[in-house]
Amino acid sequence: MDEPGWDVDPEDEIASAVEIVGDQLKFLREAAGLRVPEFAEVIGYGEDLVRKIERGARIPRPEYLDKVDEVLDAGGQVRAMKPRMARARYPRKVRELADMEARAVELGFYSNHTLHGLLQTEDYARALLDTRRPLLSAGELERAVAARMARNVIYERDPAPDLSFVQEEVSLRRPTGGRMVWRRQLERLLQVSQLPGVSIQVMPTARWEHPGNGRIQVMRFADGSGIGRTDDEFGGRPVSDPRQLRILELRYGIIRAEALTPRESLAFIEQVLGET
Repeated sequence: MDEPGWDVDPEDEIASAVEIVGDQLKFLREAAGLRVPEFAEVIGYGEDLVRKIERGARIPRPEYLDKVDEVLDAGGQVRAMKPRMARARYPRKVRELADMEARAVELGFYSNHTLHGLLQTEDYARALLDTRRPLLSAGELERAVAARMARNVIYERDPAPDLSFVQEEVSLRRPTGGRMVWRRQLERLLQVSQLPGVSIQVMPTARWEHPGNGRIQVMRFADGSGIGRTDDEFGGRPVSDPRQLRILELRYGIIRAEALTPRESLAFIEQVLGET
């Protein structure tokens, strides 16, 4: 059975940071006079995992760093490595997306087939990612799920950004992961809808006269700049040109106007939950 952790992509620029952390952990262990077998037994992890982490081949999980800090009596020195390692576990593309989400003051998302990643529970995300073809390996799947869940720090920002989601009705009715996963996901939507700055709207399937032919996302930053993306135009690439961005904002505005209001959407989600 594989030990808990995330494998490092050797071609990823973040690998050097993981190697530095591994060197520091090795130095602290040796300074404490502990050999790898002794250390592994004390912290409750396998020797192989300890060796991989110390040579920078595996990204340590937060709980591993907490245990090491406790056992070595490091006074928070090892725990302080957690933010850097949290960012390291993002795949490269997700890191870029997370960086933009962290800077944005306004975010708008239209999703037509599945729930947006920022709304997903861990079980829903795992079930959804497990449908990819070709299949992800067990390690790739867990890393992808962890990266998606880590983006939820956006809800902890103070002040909170304005987050707007419009979801097609089908994305709420598709029982991804099975009945219980689906129910917990609907409950999560109700919880998120109560958070400061969050608006969730449902687009009924019967309302087809809107420009939502593909996913749309629009982000605005404090300096007035922005970036947007849609599946069906601009080659699916992110755009920041004011004219192109304005087109996406116009479309998203029409979509929001055609969808149920946030209050109506809340009632709709409760209705779907009651039917499951």
